[in-house]
Amino acid sequence: MVWRKKSGGVGESPSRGYSGADEEEKVPKGHVPMVAGGGEDGDGERMLVPVRLLSDPSIAELLDMAAQQYGYGQPGVLRVPCDAGHFRRLVDGAMHRRGISSA
Repeated sequence: MVWRKKSGGVGESPSRGYSGADEEEKVPKGHVPMVAGGGEDGDGERMLVPVRLLSDPSIAELLDMAAQQYGYGQPGVLRVPCDAGHFRRLVDGAMHRRGISSA
C-alpha cells in the first residue's frame, strides 16, 4: 500500500496534512483517496485505499461513521472520522484479510 501525503508548498511543511484544496495528484485506478485525522478544519493525512477494501466490515463501519458525522455530500476527498495511525492499522488489517500485499 502506498501512503501519500500532500507535498507542501513554499513555507509549508509536507507533514502538515491534506486540506483537499488541490487535487493535482492522479489517483491510481482501483483506489479511493481518503483523508484521516485532522478534525473539522480539513487538515489530515491523505491515503489511497484499494476499492476492494470498501466492503471489508471494519472499513464499511468507518464509512458509515463518516456518513453520520459529515453526511453524504462531502465536497472533495472523503474524510473519515479516525486518527490517521488507527486508520492505517485498519486498512493494513483489511489488506491482510483480503490477501492484498502492500507496496
